[in-house]
Amino acid sequence: MSGKPVAKRLVFHIGGYDPITSHASAQRRFVREIARFQRTWSVKATVDGSHDSADQIQWNVTTIGPDWLVETDYRLVRWHDVIEVFGGRSIGSRISVGILAFLDFVLTGTLWRYLQTNWRYALFFLYPFVTFGLLIAAAFLIGVAAFKITGSIPIATGGGLFGLAAVLAGPWRWLHLGDLFDDWIFSCEYIRFGNSEIEQRLDRLAAELVVAASNSAADEIVVVGHSLGAVLAVDLLDRALKRDPALGRKKIPVTFLSVGSSILKIGLHPKAVRFRRAVERVADSRAIFWGDYQALTDALNFYKCRPMAEMGLSTENEATVRVVKISRMLNDDMYQRIRFNFFRVHCQFVSGNDRRTSYDYFMLTCGPISAKSQTLAPDGAVSMIADDGGLVAGAPVSESELLGNPGAAA
Repeated sequence: MSGKPVAKRLVFHIGGYDPITSHASAQRRFVREIARFQRTWSVKATVDGSHDSADQIQWNVTTIGPDWLVETDYRLVRWHDVIEVFGGRSIGSRISVGILAFLDFVLTGTLWRYLQTNWRYALFFLYPFVTFGLLIAAAFLIGVAAFKITGSIPIATGGGLFGLAAVLAGPWRWLHLGDLFDDWIFSCEYIRFGNSEIEQRLDRLAAELVVAASNSAADEIVVVGHSLGAVLAVDLLDRALKRDPALGRKKIPVTFLSVGSSILKIGLHPKAVRFRRAVERVADSRAIFWGDYQALTDALNFYKCRPMAEMGLSTENEATVRVVKISRMLNDDMYQRIRFNFFRVHCQFVSGNDRRTSYDYFMLTCGPISAKSQTLAPDGAVSMIADDGGLVAGAPVSESELLGNPGAAA
């Protein structure tokens, strides 16, 4: 391999809208999944030095191969507190505001744009609202049946209310409909009004990122946004660029990875003008390399889409799109177990792989090959890492080979 391997890396990771996995659970998942990474790539890894602050949870990762060692300063950006605020509202408030958010996305034509861009994502949008509507219809039918049997309006009303209570006590919780409503409520509010708590946090982190880009000992800085976290990652980088327009041009290169991204979830809304401008500024900063990973079987991302083009923005400096197959990342039995669990499939973007493939979250964030080189190479790090985990001699693919085809599929 030509060039100097990465020895130190700084990673900012922003997760998606996930009210189920706490930040403490996220760290435990990281430790569990990096064990799979070790087996797959024949390397060793240790995770230690956890430190919590108001804005992030930070820990150190040391990965070791036969002829390389990488120290990663890994920072998980916190925003679970914001998510908890939305989940703490009353059921009545969540339902009413959720329906208003649904109408907002429908009446503004955003749902139609989802259908035109990626029909699977449109189904994901419709799922919680259609499911809730069917459950309410079932409760109503209970009331109708009670009236037909008894002829009593009070009994029919009581039956309908009983059905509604059963819906809210059972399927509403079992199917996580409240969490899905909250996701869309947050997205609607973020588009139209922003979120002051998140904005203040991103401002502080942007200042930290700018300082690190000039003074850190890292060989590269990687900002990862998963799912809706990719939207916040764009916001973070935009704020950092406002502080330092030369971000990434000076001492330390900066790479932005959007994985299983919800950028178009926000960007296709006609009122998301502020966000689209932020995306454009980040893309126009040639010093920040942007790689966008997508997968067909992940219903929660926009598959085979060019984000800039879909938002009607200039494609001169668009993201390098990589389409990957989750089925190739996992053993057959494991994939068959999770293939219909859409949330688990979505989380494979931040989980360990059973097989060496062109996309591997831990190789990108903790491996000896730069995240940019891995993204540009058609097979990621596969041809750069030997069977024993050592570095393979020979140059990785150069950027010039892919400039003419930024949307190439891996």
